[in-house]
Amino acid sequence: MSQRPKAVRMGTSELEAPPATLTKKQFQQVKNLTRDDGHFNLVRNFNLADVITLGNGVCGSLSIFSSLRYVITQDPYYLRMAMWCIPLGFTFDVFDGRVARWRDTNSILGQELDSLADAISFGVAPAVLGFVLGMQSFLDTVVLVCFICCGIARLARYNATIAILPHDKSGKVEYFEGTPIPTSLALVAVLAYLTHLGKVGDQLPGGLIEVIPGYSFHAMVAMFGISGTLMVSKSLKIPKL
Repeated sequence: MSQRPKAVRMGTSELEAPPATLTKKQFQQVKNLTRDDGHFNLVRNFNLADVITLGNGVCGSLSIFSSLRYVITQDPYYLRMAMWCIPLGFTFDVFDGRVARWRDTNSILGQELDSLADAISFGVAPAVLGFVLGMQSFLDTVVLVCFICCGIARLARYNATIAILPHDKSGKVEYFEGTPIPTSLALVAVLAYLTHLGKVGDQLPGGLIEVIPGYSFHAMVAMFGISGTLMVSKSLKIPKL
């Protein structure tokens, strides 16, 4: 009686040559991440740029928790912290790429970390800030959720297409398709200015617009809708500085 052939394990550690979708350097990075089962294998494979990227994620998370703390205490200190943490996260976002190129440590892990941190700091955190400052109707929430989803989709598209986008001599992508998600800093700046003027909550400019009885939205939430739409645009190409 013939025996069933044994299944061939195709785990990363068993492969001798990289798949067609990975360069040799990327393949080695993946092997390093999967070569053992040690609890701290992931941390051991972090480089300086990855740690800086995590700083961006920390800032975004602190912004969200500060916004929630403001809801509980109504202490303006927490609201200011929620706002300032977002541009601070942008500072980390700028430097992680430069450090990676300086040390020649660009990696698949770093690319994914960058996108996840950006989704928190420039997607979720600004939307939560908008909600805390008065955009709290059902339709407001729908727009804010759509804004976050557009940011996530834009980051996913970038990761999926980065290999075929035009690059300059230094290896940087020449342009973004759609506005980069950190452009949500402009929304935070507007919210900060309105807070300074005291035009938040029921005083938001444009007021509340009723679509049908029981369903209304604040005019100011439209800026989140426009920002999200621009992020997922295919035809809009923004040069990368």
